[in-house]
Amino acid sequence: MTRLIQLRHPTHNRRVALVADNSLHLLSTYRSVFELAQAAMEAGLSAVSAAQNDASDRKLDYDSIYSGESEWRILAAFDHPSEPARCLVSGTGLTHKASAENRQAMHKDTGTITDSMRMYESGLEGGRPEPGKIGVMPEWFYKGLGTILRGHGDPLAVPAYAEDGGEEPEIAGAYIIDSSGAPRRVGMMAGNEFSDHKIEKKNYLYLAPSKLRTCAIGPEIVLDASFQAVPGLVRVERAGKDVWSKGIVSGEEKMSHTLANLEHHHFKYEAHRRPGDAHVHFFGADAFSFGEGVTLQDGDQMIVEFAGFGRALRNPIHIEPRGETLIGVKPV
Repeated sequence: MTRLIQLRHPTHNRRVALVADNSLHLLSTYRSVFELAQAAMEAGLSAVSAAQNDASDRKLDYDSIYSGESEWRILAAFDHPSEPARCLVSGTGLTHKASAENRQAMHKDTGTITDSMRMYESGLEGGRPEPGKIGVMPEWFYKGLGTILRGHGDPLAVPAYAEDGGEEPEIAGAYIIDSSGAPRRVGMMAGNEFSDHKIEKKNYLYLAPSKLRTCAIGPEIVLDASFQAVPGLVRVERAGKDVWSKGIVSGEEKMSHTLANLEHHHFKYEAHRRPGDAHVHFFGADAFSFGEGVTLQDGDQMIVEFAGFGRALRNPIHIEPRGETLIGVKPV
């Protein structure tokens, strides 16, 4: 599979590189995956062809960059480079059985089935329509704009007003809206959707604000990813030792909705099809540590990896001191 990585250097600024084992081949022309995708669409090429045609002979050592020992830094695997506010970050929940079971455990109080489990079961019943047909609508949530995206090695923050922060290991899709207003999938990448599960646990109606947090994608974007059954691993590392880990699996075969159905229900809204916009959409988590009673501590490393999606995504958690500050509003 063809994988790209976005980089930044103090003097060379932004660059894109083609991943080849332990080497990164810098692209000659394009300075972002967004720019490459736009050029490919205009030329009638695939993103894979555009990337391969633009790869230069200049190589970088991936190991030193990945470990943070180089001046090069890894950026989020996809973004809107010039206008971050034109990148919508969103997601679909309750697409995996384990996620639905975790939500059910959070909110059940009488032993009866919760709305969350009903949502998952509705996906099982109607989320996998025949090609060309529209299936049942999934749960959808808004996370923020492109300013919340973080790359490999960047901390994910638990703000002062938050109650918790926890990893959500997922695969995310990267999209561009073309000049005609049609959504185009650029590729997919490993992601840590990151949420405040304690606030969500108080009341499932708090799901929306629990999602308004930073998140991470990368370190690589796969332009031609296989998304049938994708095994992975999620870990929480503290002081160099694992305190929790679990095998996970994503992909269409393991989800209650087809990819086409998820994409339809995201892009059916006219506001989500503005030419020139970018989208990052998370497809749902199979497991996360909060569901097994783990509380993350400041400095813990959250590690997410999926087979075929390149190197693992690592992000430390940064917990800000508690103490919410009143935000006052003055009249104009």
